[in-house]
Amino acid sequence: MTTPLLFTPFHMRSTTARNRVVVPPMCTYAAEEGVANDGHLVHLGNLALGGAGTIFVEATAVEARGRITHGCLGLWNDAQAAALGRIAAFMKARGAAAGVQLAHAGRKACVQRPWMGDGPLGLAPLGAEDAAHGDRAWEIIGPSGEPAVAGWLVPRAMERRDIDAVVAAFAAAARRALSCGFDVVEIHGGHGYLIHSFLSPLSNTRRDAYGDGRSGRMRLALEITDAVRAVWPAERPLFFRISAVDGLEGGWQLEDSVELARALAARGVDVVDCSSGGLHGSAVSALVPRSRGYQVPFAARIRREARVATQAVGLIVDGVQAEAILQAGDADLVAVGREALYDPYWAHHAARALGADPEFSAWPRLQGWYLARREKTASKP
Repeated sequence: MTTPLLFTPFHMRSTTARNRVVVPPMCTYAAEEGVANDGHLVHLGNLALGGAGTIFVEATAVEARGRITHGCLGLWNDAQAAALGRIAAFMKARGAAAGVQLAHAGRKACVQRPWMGDGPLGLAPLGAEDAAHGDRAWEIIGPSGEPAVAGWLVPRAMERRDIDAVVAAFAAAARRALSCGFDVVEIHGGHGYLIHSFLSPLSNTRRDAYGDGRSGRMRLALEITDAVRAVWPAERPLFFRISAVDGLEGGWQLEDSVELARALAARGVDVVDCSSGGLHGSAVSALVPRSRGYQVPFAARIRREARVATQAVGLIVDGVQAEAILQAGDADLVAVGREALYDPYWAHHAARALGADPEFSAWPRLQGWYLARREKTASKP
């Protein structure tokens, strides 16, 4: 039987993922001072045991003011790097390519954890309650002085020194990611966070070199990419997540994403991770209508027109659907997020459903031999 494309290796420079299943970054909001803990190790380690080819640590802030919440991971100091290093080592030892997403929340920073209100910190009526459990507000920055949502915290429009500091922070975080042993770095350029807010004409009203037309609005994304690629070894792959469309009139369009993808590929980006929406609202909100595989057409068009590898994400629920996406040539990788939370062994189960692992040989040894024996017994009449 021909091996399903989903379970063929994917070569990324000198890194080879064991299959095309990716677990994308998903925030847990459980860090303390940006430091990962045992909960992160168990969560991500279990996903590695579950058979995915590549697993990304959640959005990891490159500086303290770039966190979404007080519970977000960081990679701006060595203590944070040490904690992430043991997680990367565990994932790699269990056969997964270990990735980390470097991020800056920009004007969508400084909010409550989703289960604690999901609104801006420090504002009535929950400001006193936020302070009572130690979550105090901090200054946020963005391309212009407009908040992500009317009535939310107002960002300070970034000056050139702020831009230079952020670019340097991404590069420094990439160096720490290397010290952690990560195989892959992804730059977060979507979901309304800092880079996306510079890209969209709805949030970037600047009239300097970092605004005033698409090339200006793309400048920060490209400068960050250049800075990261300069310190991230040539033999290691670099991903870039985009919001392919804003989903709003007058906003960033798919044509813009094709041009951005071309420019990113020219600067050494290996895979464009195609999400969408998120320009306005909280960290977990989206304005683009959702249905099964709703973002796959974005990955397909960018792959075809920009001639760069793409990753499809968004309500991809089973192996049959994922295989069809790859067979159609719509993407090179398939990311499974919430489905992996529901079933950390999604990749193993998809392989079984597609006939790729009839003997449970891809499962962890301590489980696979039990299950293979059980299968023989259970199949008896």
